[in-house]
Amino acid sequence: MDKFTTLEGVAAPMRIINVDTDRIIPKQYLKTIKRTGLGKGLFSEMRYHDDGSENPDFVLNQPAYRDAKILVVGDNFGCGSSREHAPWALADFGIRCVISTSFADIFFNNCAKNGILAIVVSPEDLEKLFEDAERGANATLTVDLAAQTIKGPDGGTLHFDIDEGRKHNLLNGLDEIGLTLERAPKIDAYEARLAERGWA
Repeated sequence: MDKFTTLEGVAAPMRIINVDTDRIIPKQYLKTIKRTGLGKGLFSEMRYHDDGSENPDFVLNQPAYRDAKILVVGDNFGCGSSREHAPWALADFGIRCVISTSFADIFFNNCAKNGILAIVVSPEDLEKLFEDAERGANATLTVDLAAQTIKGPDGGTLHFDIDEGRKHNLLNGLDEIGLTLERAPKIDAYEARLAERGWA
């Protein structure tokens, strides 16, 4: 998993509440267990018309936001089913950070396991970030995980809270397997002690 330290990029605004995982990545894309290739299906029901052509009104199809790395979204993002394909699709598209007032718990945890920083902010701070994001190509935000700050295009800075364990894992690029391997010396020492006692 890629480390998340500092991210500078365009932020795309999505003023929609209760975006569920089926809207993030519809069911027809769930046939794969690969984490790559799902970016094309991200928000596909909103990004494309029935004939497959792009919907020019959808934010990620607009020139200023095609390369967005950050999403500023409405309340309760990622609700619905627990599909891990949702953060896979976001990451494959290039989204590394999602900012909202609230997330569904399973989606929130799946983001961290896949190198995406999901940030919870107050409604007042979210509105400021929406205003920044709506500036188009000038909507560049800088997210500093170590400092726990979001800096806007005019230099204004917001602070956010994050669980220390989640922060450690993201900063070091550790998913659950990586976290276990980080503790391998202690695990090996423990198993060696068991072997000495004839318990292994």
